Amino acid sequence: MQSKTSLSRRHLLKWAGAGTTVAIASAVLPNFGISAALAAELGDGDIGVLNYAYALEQLEAAFYTQALENPFGNMQVNDQRILQQIRDHEIAHRDFLKRALGSNAIPALEVDFSAVDFSSRASVLGTADVFENLGVAAYNGAGQLISTPDYLVAAGSIVSVEARHAAAIADLLRPFSAEAAGRGNVDQKGLDKALLPSKVLPKAAPFIVTEVTAATLP
Repeated sequence: MQSKTSLSRRHLLKWAGAGTTVAIASAVLPNFGISAALAAELGDGDIGVLNYAYALEQLEAAFYTQALENPFGNMQVNDQRILQQIRDHEIAHRDFLKRALGSNAIPALEVDFSAVDFSSRASVLGTADVFENLGVAAYNGAGQLISTPDYLVAAGSIVSVEARHAAAIADLLRPFSAEAAGRGNVDQKGLDKALLPSKVLPKAAPFIVTEVTAATLP
């Protein structure tokens, strides 16, 4: 088995960007002995942060899967191509985290997208825009909570992909616009937002039926 110290940044970028090397998960993140009986309580320390990311990746993967299973009527070729690529990335991220966490992972979450009109391009892409920018802010905010350097590298790899997703969705919504990327989602210095779990989870909660709690995360 590949040792943690031999894991290169190139390998981490490979699974985070293309979603093909999820098999390294068990080598990167060992089990920490936290019981799965915690249900949807995320846990503490690095496990809590990883479960937090896993919950958000579950939400995003479920959303894009449903959007493509119920395509809006005027879906263009480019819409479909981008949504499929993002779906595949989110599924790869979700599955990586699940394998990495092992028995420490929270259960599969029940989601509720009843507020989304999947027959409407504006509704689907607008929701995708919210999810992607929320994901970027979530990873940015959680970075300071991670203790293990390898985990921080992995999170940084994923957030770079999420940022590309956000830019692609923004371009679909506002093509050839100077406001295509970052509209309302960056600060005065042009930097992406960073939000702590206590700010992110309430924003995601309307779409998640399963109660997700983070007693020890800020």
